[in-house]
Amino acid sequence: MAHLEAMKQGGEDEREVQRSYWKEHCVNLSVESMMLDSNASHLDKEERPEVLSLLPSYEGKSVLELGAGIGRFTAELAQKAGQLLAVDFIESAIKKNENTNGHHKNVKFMCADVTSPNLHISEGSVDLIFSNWLLMYLSDEEVKNLAERMVKWLNVNGCIFFRESCFHQSGDSKRKYNPTHYREPRFYTKVFKECHMSDDNGNSFELSLVGCKCIGAYVRNKKNQNQICWIWQKVKSQDDRRFQRFLDSVEYNHKDILLYEHVYGHGFVSTGGLETTREIVAKLGLKPGQKVLDVGCGIGGGDFYMAENFDVEVVAIDLSINMISLAIERAIGLKYAVEFECVDCTKKSYPDKTFDVIYSRDTLLHIKDKPTLFRSFYKWLKPGGTLLITDYCKSVGSLSVEYAEYIKKRGYYIHDMKAYFQMLENAGFDDVIAVDQTNLFLKTLQMELNALENKKVDFIDDFSEDDYNEIVERWKAKQMRGVAGEQIWGLFIAKKK
Repeated sequence: MAHLEAMKQGGEDEREVQRSYWKEHCVNLSVESMMLDSNASHLDKEERPEVLSLLPSYEGKSVLELGAGIGRFTAELAQKAGQLLAVDFIESAIKKNENTNGHHKNVKFMCADVTSPNLHISEGSVDLIFSNWLLMYLSDEEVKNLAERMVKWLNVNGCIFFRESCFHQSGDSKRKYNPTHYREPRFYTKVFKECHMSDDNGNSFELSLVGCKCIGAYVRNKKNQNQICWIWQKVKSQDDRRFQRFLDSVEYNHKDILLYEHVYGHGFVSTGGLETTREIVAKLGLKPGQKVLDVGCGIGGGDFYMAENFDVEVVAIDLSINMISLAIERAIGLKYAVEFECVDCTKKSYPDKTFDVIYSRDTLLHIKDKPTLFRSFYKWLKPGGTLLITDYCKSVGSLSVEYAEYIKKRGYYIHDMKAYFQMLENAGFDDVIAVDQTNLFLKTLQMELNALENKKVDFIDDFSEDDYNEIVERWKAKQMRGVAGEQIWGLFIAKKK
């Protein structure tokens, strides 16, 4: 306890606490002591290749490995890097790393504390910064300071990869005390997203999120979503005006996600919540052990439902950082085989024949190039696999000024059902079924409006009267468009033979 009390006194004391902690666990310099888990050897064989597979290309480039330890990743990084600097603040660990990997002529080893101003890395000299379980051993302020320094060390378009334990401990090794900071993922996302710098020429730079995901090895082996990694890229500020910003600042800011959830029900941000999910998932004929890809997973309600009730393994992706952050938070302690990732589905790649089912609910209206995405879906599905999509569609012919303006304002790409059907067939799918579910959509909208009226007081207490009136107005506008036959809710099921 004296260690923990000292840690509260200031940054220097915290560094001594962390140094003492790791000296204790570095007496036996092994994978088990580094991973703090009795099952480390098995986990390492599965998760190390997974982590390395997530890295952006660094062949022939400059790599900085922070918190390198005994070199669990150093040897792998050295095989591709042009030059690699491995840094750790525990002398015995970095010496073992050097003894093991010193034969790689492109690697240098340094015993240094990443928080020390004496750690000198030239600005713009690094293409990839890699760390695995480092930031959780720094104070909040130290994380912020290091993030700012990382941006300066990176070349333009260079990347940062880091992986941390969030929320709670994963390893089962006994510890006399544990000074680790098990933070919420949104802390790291916020810190790195807010990093900015300017060079001597007045150019402004920031970090753009490339991806954020759970480590699948821990999801599969421990039903544990708390092992999370991020990849950030240094970009010119004016270049980073991507759709993701719109989603997280406008369409799905944190407040609006909670507001939608209040309407749709716990865990859901799409039409009908759990009720329509039950009805639609029933069409899939899910079997235990199958692998499902959910594209546009939102905050994970449908994924938890499928994993719990059908014993399937779900890979759930969404472009919204806010959605994925909240989904991961909700997953903690549930012990379901659901792996979340924040990624653009149009830029993601999976091996051919990976999934038994691909499932997407009211998401693809955001995607302009659906034909290319549908061809990817076809490749990712196993033979006999099923694709199920629900999405907003439009009537054939001209649209009202109001609906056309609504689509333009939201940046949607909406098609009539026949065009949607044809795109799926052109992608190679067989037995394509297109069903107009607008009547169910209208019925669900009315149920949601009734529920809103019944809990009006609670809603206004949680949000505001303006929020209540805006939601009611929007739901009624959807009703009007649905009744007029303009806004159609389409269900599409397709098979890969």
